[in-house]
Amino acid sequence: MTADHIPVNILSGFLGSGKTSLLRGLVSSPALAKAAVIINEFGELGLDHYLVESVEEDMILLQNGCICCNIREDLGQALRQLHERRMEGTIPPFDRVVIETTGLADPVPVLATLRHDPIARHHFRAGNVIVTVDAVNYPRHLSDSPEAAKQIAVADRLVVTKRDLLAQPSSDAETIALRQLNGVAPIIDITQADAATLFAQDAFDPETRQQEVAAWLASEEADHHDHAGHGHHAHDHGRQHSDLHDSVQTVSVISETPIDWAAFGIWLSMLLHRHGDKVLRVKGILNVRGAETPVVINGVQHLIHPPVHLESWPEGDRRSKLVFIARGIEAESLRQSLLRFGGIKG
Repeated sequence: MTADHIPVNILSGFLGSGKTSLLRGLVSSPALAKAAVIINEFGELGLDHYLVESVEEDMILLQNGCICCNIREDLGQALRQLHERRMEGTIPPFDRVVIETTGLADPVPVLATLRHDPIARHHFRAGNVIVTVDAVNYPRHLSDSPEAAKQIAVADRLVVTKRDLLAQPSSDAETIALRQLNGVAPIIDITQADAATLFAQDAFDPETRQQEVAAWLASEEADHHDHAGHGHHAHDHGRQHSDLHDSVQTVSVISETPIDWAAFGIWLSMLLHRHGDKVLRVKGILNVRGAETPVVINGVQHLIHPPVHLESWPEGDRRSKLVFIARGIEAESLRQSLLRFGGIKG
């Protein structure tokens, strides 16, 4: 994967959570002037006053230069057509793709397409997964819909909407609920959710990977301190949301000593082979035995992205840190399995 690969961002969120409203504001931004946006229907965005021309039946060009296209078949085909038209010069060159999913969609198959489609993987790469969260209705969404919990768990950015509709706006309970499902994604109010904040920095961009990893490590560290004194082990703070049909826990493991890369790779492969559907997210920075700089791993369910090598250790901390977001797996069992077979010593 090189800098020439075009980042693909996924915009997801449960039904009625405001992702279309967010996207409507973003597509008019100068920051997305060279972006291609893949949506289900043009009409849902209400784009009439932005239109300049219809490039083809399923593609329009906005005033600021942003291209919007409908998904007519599957995502792989849509990406292939975008690439072909870009190479032919029938559409302006674009430097980013934003995909809006439906409200009940699972973002993981989109990421899998980027990883496994033979054309997509040579020209595109994963960017941030952005998920909108309805501040008014999220408790009901989480208790009634496993899809909503999974969308939050796999997110790289969480955008909270509709806080202005609350009689007594308070982010405390909301933050606790979101942190139970995702301990590392920044939580952003929609009033601060500009294109730069959501898209510009990600763990797969050679220009920004160092900052992105440092940011999610800082988020996890702050979350760890917030839970100190509440019965959480220093190296493992599993938490679960009792209202979910399937318990979701965030399990963190820190190792003071370098890890055995081969043993860890075998352990992770076996874990995902047996429990991949239950491991919603894994993120980690690893001090690999024999390597001078850290290795970053990032994956969702069965899909593990290629390891990323950083140029240096964030703030000189050379400990390995792993975060698992898992559903229906007992936290201590996961931790003990990793310490016993995964090449890591706690």
